[in-house]
Amino acid sequence: MKNTIFTGAGVAIVTPMNADGSVNYAVLGEMIEMQIAGKTDAIIICGTTGESSTLTDEEHRECIRYTIEKVHGRVPVIAGTGSNDTAYAIELSKEADKMGADGLLLVTPYYNKTSQRGLIAHYTAIADAVNIPCILYNVPSRTGVNIAVDTMKTLGQHKNIAAVKEASGNISAIAKICAECGDLIDVYSGNDDQIVPIMALGGKGVISVMSNVAPAQTHAIAQCCLDNNFPEAASLAAKYLPLANALFCDVNPIPVKEALNMMGIAAGPCRLPLYEMEDSKKALLRNELVRAGLIK
Repeated sequence: MKNTIFTGAGVAIVTPMNADGSVNYAVLGEMIEMQIAGKTDAIIICGTTGESSTLTDEEHRECIRYTIEKVHGRVPVIAGTGSNDTAYAIELSKEADKMGADGLLLVTPYYNKTSQRGLIAHYTAIADAVNIPCILYNVPSRTGVNIAVDTMKTLGQHKNIAAVKEASGNISAIAKICAECGDLIDVYSGNDDQIVPIMALGGKGVISVMSNVAPAQTHAIAQCCLDNNFPEAASLAAKYLPLANALFCDVNPIPVKEALNMMGIAAGPCRLPLYEMEDSKKALLRNELVRAGLIK
């Protein structure tokens, strides 16, 4: 069995922005401290929720460096370094490795996409170039590519390919991954509304959007699963399901940044093409934050 990078709830942390759209590192530091105080089990920087696709190369590297230094070993830091350009993904992954990241999150190639054989070649090339564990990121709704179970089994033979973030939403397929990949691949839920079923199938935790606003609550759901207390986990998941859904009433990370702003945490705006939410969606989100006890 490979070493597990983390168990529980890891936060796919947002990248806070100033009013002019520049990265607000001071607030990023505050958010990291809030997450650690809330018992978040890992911090994932520069993922989809972190608007990695609109960060400049310099910002991407600086966000990773800053987070690693700020966390200072208190929890694992996983750097989003995936790309649809294998050579660029290798370059960024090697830099994150040198900076001291504990793991990498590698999204499937998007737009140009590839075949299953191409996925094996792409991920193998990245994993060969680094000395830290890699998490495959399967999110076909965004990339147009699904990682097949047989492909995961093949990739799981690589010593540096340790896990998959499963955001396909397909519980039947995820059950097959858990059953057939065994000790080769750890599975993390990529959806906050599927933490309990995926962990009941053997998943190790979640890479969470909801943790940005509710770290302690999301950690508690995952910890109950780890403690084999699935009735309590299901009860907590049901309690926070309306919040989890509200955080996806618009394209992620638009709602979660709006929610943080409502909570008095200066996450700032998203970068175009992500645009401000409609007032009706803001009202829905505010109502769920109130109901969850996160604002008054």
